[in-house]
Amino acid sequence: MSNIAIIIAGGSGSRMGQDIPKQFINVYDKPVLVYTLESFQRHPEIDDIVLVCIEGWIEVARAYAKQFNITKLKNIVPGGATGQESIRNGVYSLKGNVHDDDIIVIHDGIRPLVDSSVLSDVLRVARNNGNAVTSLPYNEQIFVIDKEDESTTHTFIPRETLRRVSTPQAYRFDLLRDAYEEAFEKEIGIYGSHYTNTMMVELGHQLYFAAGSDKNIKLTTKDDLEMFKAYLNTDKDTWLK
Repeated sequence: MSNIAIIIAGGSGSRMGQDIPKQFINVYDKPVLVYTLESFQRHPEIDDIVLVCIEGWIEVARAYAKQFNITKLKNIVPGGATGQESIRNGVYSLKGNVHDDDIIVIHDGIRPLVDSSVLSDVLRVARNNGNAVTSLPYNEQIFVIDKEDESTTHTFIPRETLRRVSTPQAYRFDLLRDAYEEAFEKEIGIYGSHYTNTMMVELGHQLYFAAGSDKNIKLTTKDDLEMFKAYLNTDKDTWLK
């Protein structure tokens, strides 16, 4: 059984307000995407990496992978018009090249601080259950806005009933392949903010929680980028090689 990572870097990153896609922004002379790739390169249980990249930047990504010695990178696939199309492109690129019981890890290219222990637990849970989603308890109170007056509320959701999930996520290849074929055929769970995990639930699959980390931030805004820099400065002795 092999473990293959699909790193999703197909977005333009317009909310960052920069001239280049945010996954290619340099932080201390290294692109954000390379930090992400290095996390998977270092992990002993990851066998191969597939990168889904925004069109027009594929050769740039290939050059960076060579420069920073990302030897596990086996293929670069063009991204799609939406996030779900990009993930689908990465999944379909594996057809005929992997086994049904191989574990496929899906991760956002703009989450560069994925912890080794989190990745290990995602793989463990997926091997045992067929899938795994990174999760954390929700520590804030959640209130539901009133339908007639959005400035008020009288309903809350107990936070102990909630989990916030992100990537990495992992799935057996046969389950993942079949799910994307069904989802795009039936147009279920593929539009808007849908991701693999929400698509799976809409298709009727039960998901299993794995460990998460508050450090595993998604770089969406300039403030996120500053937080990433702060983490690098405080944690470089323990994880940055």
